[in-house]
Amino acid sequence: MTKDATQDLSRFDRIIDRYEKSEESLLAILQDFQREFHYVPEEGMRRLSEVMGVPLSKLYAMGTFYKALSLTPRGRHTIKVCTGTACHLKGAPQLLETLERELKVRRNGTTEDGEFTLECVNCVGACAMAPVVLVDEVYHGQSRPSKIVDMVKKHVGS
Repeated sequence: MTKDATQDLSRFDRIIDRYEKSEESLLAILQDFQREFHYVPEEGMRRLSEVMGVPLSKLYAMGTFYKALSLTPRGRHTIKVCTGTACHLKGAPQLLETLERELKVRRNGTTEDGEFTLECVNCVGACAMAPVVLVDEVYHGQSRPSKIVDMVKKHVGS
């Protein structure tokens, strides 16, 4: 077990106890684990499996199927760069390169300090604002490489 998860199994229990003991609650519990820990820890799935009496394999299947869940640690803040056609044509590749270089993170990866996860997404449905970057689900349109890192840092500092 990781130090974070072993320090107190009651963190998992507090989340699990908010829900009815039924399979219909599994996804909501996994989503709460995601919010609390910034990913779904293996220890949490094991605890949920024990408490709910469901196979661990079912929880892993859910954890890998749903895009909103991650089985690996993610950053406190998520940066999503739209790479849809309009954003691509208006400079999304340069935005990605700038963020990778300045934050020292690879696309679809997390910074060493656990502060940021950088993701490429296909389309965010805001083509008129291209290129679009979402920081913690807040849209930032007409983004430019020269200003993107300052914008990200200003956003998370607020």
